[in-house]
Amino acid sequence: MSAALEVDGVSKRFAGLRAVHDLSFRVDPGEIVGLIGPNGAGKTTTVNLIAGFQRADAGSIRFGGKTLVGLRPHAVARLGLCKTFQVAQPFGDMTVLENAMVGALAWTGRLARAEEAAVQNVQRVGLGHRLHSRARELTTIDQRRLELARALATRPRLLLLDETMAGLNPSEVEVGLELIQGLRAQGLAILLSEQNAQLSLAIADRGYVIENGRVALSGAGQELLRSREVADRYLGIGAKPETDATDNQGARLTERLRALLRA
Repeated sequence: MSAALEVDGVSKRFAGLRAVHDLSFRVDPGEIVGLIGPNGAGKTTTVNLIAGFQRADAGSIRFGGKTLVGLRPHAVARLGLCKTFQVAQPFGDMTVLENAMVGALAWTGRLARAEEAAVQNVQRVGLGHRLHSRARELTTIDQRRLELARALATRPRLLLLDETMAGLNPSEVEVGLELIQGLRAQGLAILLSEQNAQLSLAIADRGYVIENGRVALSGAGQELLRSREVADRYLGIGAKPETDATDNQGARLTERLRALLRA
């Protein structure tokens, strides 16, 4: 099977500032790949280049053997690749169901089919009980769930999750981890761009550490998590879980991480 996603020698500048430089990596079908690094490393730019929100200056991006460079986001989505955003962006006055239907309308013009797909994916992320609630009434974690349901309704083969854990408390992060692992179990490939490197590497099959727009380190997720080099160079990466257990929620998350590492 060909790679789900191949990024080869990609570069991007903004007004002379090099955001991404000669970046190469791949995401194979059915795996979670973590894209990590400090603020300003180029993670979000990379995700936006893949999803069609920005255009690469050089290099190639291929998904399922098809070139993505130059395609608009809706065209990329129709190929089976969908992105979520750092800050959830629901249509606040629309219901949960209606928001998810927007994703399904990327591949069908029939409202009945769009509604069926929307209901299925809202239930898939655990929001079935809020189907007719206004999106603005949802909590932060539930808005993230809705963002994910809308993306899933596009029928993706690969999800780009951009800072999906940002701003969540430990119990909400645990819910997010379970959702992501559940999606991988259903056969989806996932590119996880995260500031919280420890969590990202704990569930990633492979990881790429981005520094100044290019790959500085790469390897199996758990190997990077245990790496002294990673721990020394990147704040919060590779830290012992005990240092994070400052309350009951933190302790539960620590146990979750330990379980992931033992798996």
